[in-house]
Amino acid sequence: MRRLFAVTLGVLSAIGGFVDIGDIVSASQAGSRFGLAHTWVLLVGVVGICVYAEMAGRVTAISNRPVFDLVRERLGPRVAMLNLVSSYLVTLLTLAAEIGGVALALHLLSGAPYLLWAPLVALLLWLALWRVRFESLERIFGFAGLALVVLLLAALDLVPDAGGLAREAVTTGLPATETWPTYWYFAVAIFASAMTPYEMFFFSSGGVEERWGPQDLALARANVFFGFPLGGLLAFGLLAGAAVVFAPRGVAVDTVGQAVLPAGLAFGQVGLALAIIGVFAATFGAAMETSLSAGYTVAQYFGWSWGKYLRPRQAARFHTVLLVGILLAVAALFTTIDPVQLTEYMLILNAVILPLTYLPVLVVANDRGYLGDRVNGPLANTMGLIYLVVVVVAAVAAIPLLVVTGAGR
Repeated sequence: MRRLFAVTLGVLSAIGGFVDIGDIVSASQAGSRFGLAHTWVLLVGVVGICVYAEMAGRVTAISNRPVFDLVRERLGPRVAMLNLVSSYLVTLLTLAAEIGGVALALHLLSGAPYLLWAPLVALLLWLALWRVRFESLERIFGFAGLALVVLLLAALDLVPDAGGLAREAVTTGLPATETWPTYWYFAVAIFASAMTPYEMFFFSSGGVEERWGPQDLALARANVFFGFPLGGLLAFGLLAGAAVVFAPRGVAVDTVGQAVLPAGLAFGQVGLALAIIGVFAATFGAAMETSLSAGYTVAQYFGWSWGKYLRPRQAARFHTVLLVGILLAVAALFTTIDPVQLTEYMLILNAVILPLTYLPVLVVANDRGYLGDRVNGPLANTMGLIYLVVVVVAAVAAIPLLVVTGAGR
């Protein structure tokens, strides 16, 4: 049982990375417009994040240092600064979208405008990061996010032909009302939501917080190969629910309320409540990840004391970065930008910066000075290089697809 609880870092990382507001938006929209034609993209994203998260976890377990810290040391301050600036800005946008997602979940429960909830969510987030133990955060929000499995169960309950659903998942047919550029726009968005940079930095830094050592290498891998595929399965539930309920009716999903509706249609108020709880937990977990990731990278670049376990007086600058990031995120929401629209643009910007995150990880994972004989083997390097090509292609295609399709409209 203790080893099971130890895997909750991966569960939280997976739910916060795969089933955050980005995936709720992209998977639901893609499912409502293209059915299950993007299932393969989810699978590619799951494998890709597992490939690189295994590298990051191994680097942390063997070196006892977070990946971003080693990137600065290995590649120099200029390259690390480019990585820091780009990832920090996108992470701030992601944090704003996640806080907006939590506020939208509370709006669904209460009916009160989401902007009224946003500052309260921000306050709760800051208090949780300041006062609640790391293990408690992992277990509460990681496992509560599993309530989203109700959407997968709903899709299976509502579909009249499970065999037809399976066949649709392995085809890439294009509906008569859609275009290939729009199809590929959503493919890039779904892939970017699976490969978010903050996942990597949070997972690696979280391993340091939990004091992983060489003896914990198997634990790190268990986090990766259990947690992230689980997140992918929950994301597939969102895609499938929208494909079963909305695609046959020609209705495009554009709100979080629509995304959770399949659970209500299948299981009534209980199902709907579980889906909303899952959205709340997943987006709140992602908000914690993004806040901590921003603080981790800034503190690690400048060599400051950092860590969730350290009191504010012991890591004042780290905790200040957390607070400032939360305040900036709330300020962005108070421009009245739609959190769903913010998420759409965030995912495309995230796709653009993917190579800046994953190339340094691949370089560090091949450095014997840090890992000794635990450097990448032929399989890890082959998969790493294949996915590096994929993220470069996604980065190059992201902005043109955004422009040509009008953000998938």
